[in-house]
Amino acid sequence: MNRREFVSQLGSGMGAVALSGVMSQTATAGPKSGHVKPRAKAVIQLFMNGGPSQVDTFDYKPLLAKFHGDRPKAVNVKTERPTGGLMKSPWEFKQYGKSGIYVNDIYKHTGEVIDDICVINSMHTNIPNHAPALSMMNCGEIQPIRPSMGSWLNYGLGSENENLPGYVVMCPGKPLVGSPLWNSAFLPGEYQGTYVETKKSINPEKVIANLKSKKHSKEDQLKILDQLKFLNEHHKNQRQNNSKLEASIKSMELAFRMQTEASDAFNIFEESLTTREMYGAGSFAEACLAARRLVERGVRFVQIYSGNGNHWDHHNGIGAHEGNARGTDKAAAALITDLKRRGMLDETLVVWGGEFGRTPTTELANEIQSGGGRDHNHLGFTYWLAGGGVKGGMQYGSTDEFGMRAVEDKVHVHDLHATILYLMGLDHEKLTYRFSGRDFRLTDVHGEVIRDILA
Repeated sequence: MNRREFVSQLGSGMGAVALSGVMSQTATAGPKSGHVKPRAKAVIQLFMNGGPSQVDTFDYKPLLAKFHGDRPKAVNVKTERPTGGLMKSPWEFKQYGKSGIYVNDIYKHTGEVIDDICVINSMHTNIPNHAPALSMMNCGEIQPIRPSMGSWLNYGLGSENENLPGYVVMCPGKPLVGSPLWNSAFLPGEYQGTYVETKKSINPEKVIANLKSKKHSKEDQLKILDQLKFLNEHHKNQRQNNSKLEASIKSMELAFRMQTEASDAFNIFEESLTTREMYGAGSFAEACLAARRLVERGVRFVQIYSGNGNHWDHHNGIGAHEGNARGTDKAAAALITDLKRRGMLDETLVVWGGEFGRTPTTELANEIQSGGGRDHNHLGFTYWLAGGGVKGGMQYGSTDEFGMRAVEDKVHVHDLHATILYLMGLDHEKLTYRFSGRDFRLTDVHGEVIRDILA
C-alpha cells in the first residue's frame, strides 16, 4: 500500500482534515516575541461586510437635516452609482457617556459603552467597489491574493494554544470574495484562517466539519497519526522546504488535538443564562460570545462577519440599516462589557467597521424618497476600536460637514493595519516575508501608526 492509498482509507475525521490540501484547519508555531512591547494579546474584528453608513452610526452631521434634499458642491462627487440630494438620517443621534460622543440611537447599547471606545471618523480607502475594498481591508492590497492581516499576525507572533487554530473566521455563509479574505497566500499554509459556519446555532460538536472521526477511537487515531507522521517525515526529508507538506503535517496534528478543546471553546452553552442573555440571540451574538471564549484560550485573531454576502449594502433603502444595527449592536456592546468585567479588555483589541462607508446623499438621482438608499463611499467613513491599548471615550479625525470626505487627521487602511500590528507588538515595517524576489509586508510601503489614539 502506498502513502496515498493509506491516507485515503482513513475515512472521515482526522483523515479528511489531512487531505484538505491547503488546509481549512491550521496549526501555528508556538508564541514568538514581537518587535515592540505589546499592548494587546488578541484581536477580535467585527466586520460589517457591505459597508455601513457612517452618518447613520457614529458620525453625527446635523447639517444633513438642515439641508435635506439639497446637493451642495461638497457632495457633488462621482460615486459608483448616480446620487441625488442630501438625505438626513432617519434616526436620531444622542450624546452618550461621560465623553458625550454622539451615537445614533439604533446603537444605544454601543452608546452605553462609548467611554471604552475610540471612534475614528476619518477612515478612507482606495476604491468604492466591494471586492477590491474587502481585499484592501483584509489583506492590505486591492489585488488578490495577498496574506490576510490575521495570517500576518499569526506569522509574526505564533499561537499561545497548540490545541486551537491561531486564527478563526466566523460567518453565517460567506462574504463576497470568500476565503481569499482569510488566506495566507505565500505565507506558509499553517497561518491561514480556520473558517467556521455560523448560520445555524453553534453546535460545539459540529461547528468544525470532519473534526471527529466516526470510525476510529481517539487511541486508534493516535496510532494512525504516529504512522502518518513517520511516512510524512520520510516524504518531507526527500523534498526539502516543502511548506505545503509541512503545513499538512501540522494540520493533522492540530486536528487530533482540537477534538476536545475546540468543542469546549465553542460550547457557549457552558456560559450562564445571564451572560447569554446579555449578548442576545442570533448568529452574530453567538459568534461574539464564542470569540471571547476563543481569545480566553489563546487564539490570536478572531474575525466575525455580520452576515452573508454584502450584508450592509443598502443601495435600495437605508431602512434595512436598522435591522442590521439591532442585530449587531447589543452583542458588540456585550463583548466589550464581558471582556472588561473579566479583566481581558486591556489585552484584547476589538475592531468594528466594514470595507467602506456610504454617501450622505440618496442613491436615487435628483429625488429624495422615503427609505432611499445610499451609495458606496470610500472617501470618508467610520471605524471604532476598543481595549487593547487604545484610548476610550474619544473621537479621532473627522469628515467634512456633510460626512462625504475625511478631512482632518485622515486615516488610511494602511494606517489602521500599522496601528493594529503595533498594538500587538509588531512593527509593520519589520514584519516582512521574502517571496518572488522581494520583501512583502501587510502595509506594502505605506502606513503610519496612529499614535494619538494609543493609551
